[in-house]
Amino acid sequence: MAEMNTIKIFDTTLRDGEQSPGNSMNIDEKLRVAKQLQKLNVDVIEAGFPIASEGDFEAVKRVAQSIKGPEIAGLCRANDKDIDRAWEALKYAGEKGRIHTFIATSDIHMKYKLKMEPAKVLEAAVKAVKRAKSYTPNVEFSCEDAVRTDLKFLAEVVAAVIDAGATTVNIPDTVGYTIPFEYFNIIRHLKENVSNIEQAVISVHCHNDLGLAVANSIAAVQAGAGQVECTINGIGERAGNCSLEEFVMAMRTRRDILPFRTNVATEQIVPSSRLLSTITGIGVQPNKAVVGANAFAHESGIHQHGVLMEKSTYEIMTPESVGLKANVLVLGKHSGRHAFKKRLTELGYELSEDDLNRAFDRFKALADLKKEVYDEDIDAIVAEEVMRPAEKYRLSHITVTCGSFAVATSTVQLEIDGEPVRTAELGDGPVDATLKAIKKLTKTKAKLQQYNVGSITGGTDAQGEVTVRVSDGDETVIGRGSSTDIIEASAKAYINALNRLHFKKERIHECL
Repeated sequence: MAEMNTIKIFDTTLRDGEQSPGNSMNIDEKLRVAKQLQKLNVDVIEAGFPIASEGDFEAVKRVAQSIKGPEIAGLCRANDKDIDRAWEALKYAGEKGRIHTFIATSDIHMKYKLKMEPAKVLEAAVKAVKRAKSYTPNVEFSCEDAVRTDLKFLAEVVAAVIDAGATTVNIPDTVGYTIPFEYFNIIRHLKENVSNIEQAVISVHCHNDLGLAVANSIAAVQAGAGQVECTINGIGERAGNCSLEEFVMAMRTRRDILPFRTNVATEQIVPSSRLLSTITGIGVQPNKAVVGANAFAHESGIHQHGVLMEKSTYEIMTPESVGLKANVLVLGKHSGRHAFKKRLTELGYELSEDDLNRAFDRFKALADLKKEVYDEDIDAIVAEEVMRPAEKYRLSHITVTCGSFAVATSTVQLEIDGEPVRTAELGDGPVDATLKAIKKLTKTKAKLQQYNVGSITGGTDAQGEVTVRVSDGDETVIGRGSSTDIIEASAKAYINALNRLHFKKERIHECL
């Protein structure tokens, strides 16, 4: 291990990851993820884009003030205003603060987006790095759309920004265009043709538009890159980014041919994945590598027999190595607060006393309804009782009548700003009637774009989990609700989404 090169892990879940539709987070949610990334032991946390909004600025500032260990980065364009604003938020991290500035270098971006000649782009890049360097020695520069940039010009820009003081140079595949062999050659070309390249760490930032983000990142590391930029669950713009869990476990699993290591505490991978899904309401597909529900599942009789005889026959890594424990009954109605708190900690949650009390009350109520309480049930409890937004709308109760020869009718009572309101509506089914009643009471103009329902665990007493996507104008949010009653879960999810919309509008109004 001492002879292996250590690859820095630059996590951009809170910046590039949050930019993907449905993955937006408020400040408190970002801080929760940042604290989990601290446990995961990533080297750098890119906390946001400070100039983008007041909310993004405050999120970067809070992360810089609160997180110890990882470096904290903030993204900024290559101009003085962006750079100054970034450091205003990052200064609380001290020497751990990293200014990450960028400008596009490809012909297509320079011509159509920037409308700048190459010489002007080079000048702007150098000026930006020097400006950032006046605040901190920890400066990263990115050549946006590097893989579609003329190699001679790319080498020229890289050499110039290193001379100006950049200690990390990022060569991103911004649009997920390259393939491993080509990317390897680009990094190798820079290693061989930029005279001062050893004065900086080469970083790579790959998008997954062709499904090659992880493969490209591995190829770049083999060519000499020393930092990989990635996200939890691979979330990010369009098809996403290089998946942190996949890259890290590839490094760990194939040490026989990849002489590299990372500092990541791999046992925190599954807790990190679950926390992010709980916050955003967007789960990972069952067949997702490393963290998917089927990643360590075996149905084929031949596979099952092999695993029973020797796990390594069909498992190239152990579930425990990524923090996955057997899905068995760990808590029930006779369990106490101490056991519940301990399990929360094992799942990656750190709750205040008030949050713990609310979650424990909900757990006891659920334990009375279910014979078995699973980790996934606890994730759902935390999502609803702790991570829910401030509530303008709160569900009091629902009464539904329906049947084969009856029109579904739902009577719903809500509290709106603490005041009880009630109405009844007819619908094509019990869910439709319930959501119509809620829409009538809240007087919302938001549109329900997507409705998904699933079972959190198995069995007839399982909690149903409903996820909805709701939009109002330019704002789109995800709502999530769970209950052993699917109608109640649907109402909770819809109300959760409406509360999130209300919270976002209030925050935007405060920033104006």
